[in-house]
Amino acid sequence: MQALLDAARAAQAQAYAPYSRYRVGAALATPDGRVFAGCNVENAAYPSGTCAEAGAIAAMVAAGGREISDIVVVGDGPELVTPCGNCRQRIREFATAATRVHAAGTAGVARSFTMDELLPASFGPAHLQVG
Repeated sequence: MQALLDAARAAQAQAYAPYSRYRVGAALATPDGRVFAGCNVENAAYPSGTCAEAGAIAAMVAAGGREISDIVVVGDGPELVTPCGNCRQRIREFATAATRVHAAGTAGVARSFTMDELLPASFGPAHLQVG
């Protein structure tokens, strides 16, 4: 868990957030132990930026990964930082119901959820498989 948190914090430090000034970092682990990180990247054509979770998932996919076992999302401030709705669906694409999503802040992981807790009764790849 510490390696994921460290990777998420390192990514958060690189976030490009000149408009919201809200830097987010994410790091995910695959079942074979590889770690991929991403940060939010905003755009002047706000809100067409990229979330930190999307960056971490893109890095995983580019490296051939297809499954998330754990993901940490880190942000600053007193509020619990969980993935937005779009990112919950992005994570779901590569997750199981038991995949762990950890919300972290300056003091570390504040709360952990399963994917099923964050996105119950979700739509996923199995819905599109024709028998």
